[in-house]
Amino acid sequence: MIIKNAFVLLVSFFISGLLMAQDKKEPKIWDVNNPEGNYKEVNFTVSEGTWMNLDVSPDGSTIIFDLLGDIYTMPATGGIATLLRSGHAFEVQPRFSPDGKKILFTSDAGGGDNIWVMNRDGSKPAQVTKESFRLLNNGTWSPDGEYIVARKHFTSTRSIGAGEMWLYHISGGGGLQLTVRKNDQQDVNEPVFSPDGRYVYFSEDMYPGGFFQYNKDPNNQIFVIKQFDREKGTTETVTGGPGGAVRPQISHDGKWMAFIKRVRTKTVLYIRNLATSEELPLLDNLSKD
Repeated sequence: MIIKNAFVLLVSFFISGLLMAQDKKEPKIWDVNNPEGNYKEVNFTVSEGTWMNLDVSPDGSTIIFDLLGDIYTMPATGGIATLLRSGHAFEVQPRFSPDGKKILFTSDAGGGDNIWVMNRDGSKPAQVTKESFRLLNNGTWSPDGEYIVARKHFTSTRSIGAGEMWLYHISGGGGLQLTVRKNDQQDVNEPVFSPDGRYVYFSEDMYPGGFFQYNKDPNNQIFVIKQFDREKGTTETVTGGPGGAVRPQISHDGKWMAFIKRVRTKTVLYIRNLATSEELPLLDNLSKD
């Protein structure tokens, strides 16, 4: 009787397990470009925008930019913009490869922000990084076009969070960490290579206190520009001081760095001689901060 009851119990568990397996539904995979629910398309024409990222092709003929999550190109001399990427996915931060044949960009088409690459005409888009939790943006090419440095985003109790610089081969993979975040609330951004590929420049929040603050003194030092040496594995500050420094861009010959800083009530475009450390203001009517 004991053996019979045990057998009946075992069969009951087996049948229950089968029924539960049949009733269990596979979780739906979210497709950014095919959202559920109703939506409508709206057409409009614009001649200007804001919160746009842009890049110039190596031959100087073409400007690529993003607007409202879509990517366009247009002649550097002006004219009509040509749409390269559109749809529900939010796609921004386009950059031409050093040979001008490919474009990298940030896209959430795979479910979260990652780095993608496509041909110059927008064909053959491919996801390079496949982070599902520590998402990526601000991608930039290495001079040989074989690698990408991007900012990996770490969230905390606030939405902006902090970041680290990571290196990826264009074929994909898990990446190589270059910098270590000092906490979960002070950010790093805007990586760019030197022409010889040895250095990676980026901006970092260095405001006193060790945590993010909304109410900061813009004429004090908030962000500085740092330089990571890939040969030595060391990091040092290049420029900062009163008004801080952000958005480093290195000239093609590696001798100059363009950047932005706050000067009293104005946001000013500067250039810095990397050999002599001399800094010169170029333009002081940029959009504020």
